[in-house]
Order: sequence, then C-alpha cells, then structure tokens
Amino acid sequence: MELTVKEVRVLGCLIEKGATTPDHYPLSTNALVNACNQKSNREPVVEYSEQEAVAAMVLVRQNGLARTNGSGRSDKHRHILIDALGIDLDQQALLAVMMLRGPQSSGELKTRTDRYATSQGSGFESPDDVEAVLTAMAEKADPYVANIGRGSGQSQDRWTHLFGETVPDVDDLSTPPTPTTPAGPSLAQRVASLEARLAVLEEALGMPAATPYPEEND
Repeated sequence: MELTVKEVRVLGCLIEKGATTPDHYPLSTNALVNACNQKSNREPVVEYSEQEAVAAMVLVRQNGLARTNGSGRSDKHRHILIDALGIDLDQQALLAVMMLRGPQSSGELKTRTDRYATSQGSGFESPDDVEAVLTAMAEKADPYVANIGRGSGQSQDRWTHLFGETVPDVDDLSTPPTPTTPAGPSLAQRVASLEARLAVLEEALGMPAATPYPEEND
C-alpha cells in the first residue's frame, strides 16, 4: 500500500480522534482539517487547506481504509482500519502514532499511546509489550512496520510504518553529505603547464626556446 504523506496524516488523525475523543467522532470536514493541522502531537506541523484534506480523504476512501457519510450540513469521516486490515487495537494504536509522529522507539511509542484503547485497557504496560506488537506486525507476509535502527544519540531502535510516504526523519537529515574530492588536472593540462613554465624560464636565462615535441597522429 502506497499512501502519500497527506493521506497518512488524514488516516492517522481519524484513528487518533476515534480513539481519544469518541464523543466528537466521526469527524466533520472542518474537524478533520483542524486535526491535520494540530500543533501538538504532530511531526511535522502542517497547514493543509480544506481542499487538500478532502482530496487526501477521498484517496484514503479509495484505498478502502475510510468512509464518509453525509449528514445534512456536513460530511462525517471515519476510518475502518480494523475491518479493512484485520488488525487489533494494539496494532492500530501504534500505527496511528507512527503516522502522526514518524519513526519512534518502543519507549516513545509506549508514552504516546497512553490514551489509546488497547488489549491492556489503555496504553501499554512496558516497552517490551510494544516491541512484541511491533515484531508481530513486522513479521507478517505483508509487513505493516519495520525496524530502521537507532537515531543519532538514541539507545533504542526506531520503528516506522510501511503504509507509504514518510516525512524524512530529522536524524536522517542531520548527517552531512560526504565531501567529494575535486578532480585534478588531466595529464595533457599538466604537460602544457610545465611547458609554459619552462618557456618562461628559458626566456629569463636567454636560452633558445626548446623545440616542441611533434604531435602524434592518430
């Protein structure tokens, strides 16, 4: 499945709001836009227009991951991830946070899923519990997540979702490019430079100019 960055943000917002603010769910179009552009619990913070959010929502629906129901004055949007993919609440919670915050360690995911309904009630009891769920998703025939190793200064491996495009991680952008060594002058250029310097030296010493080497014919 290859979702765009905007589709991933829309789907993540639908999962988050359905889990953390069920009284205001499904989301109206305006609420969906606000959720996408929320300043907290988002990396990166974006500024989607209503048109952008609705266009992304249409594509999420076409991928069979969400539904829109008309209700007079406003459409209402909801995800159907559990039914569409056959995942459970634990997996859904972790996927949502990765969709909204990018690659994270199991410790970070534990902290950021404490408001989500899981098989343990709310959140996870330990990073090991998170690791177990992530490993199960990574070992599927069509995996939903992958371990991408440790970031700069981190002691835990990071995990990312595999639903499509992701925003480049800060740790990946912080590595400076490998410097390249500029190419030196060619042999012909070095010979021409030496000949010019020799001519200047001969003129200074009053010596007759050296006879140039004949050019080779191909």
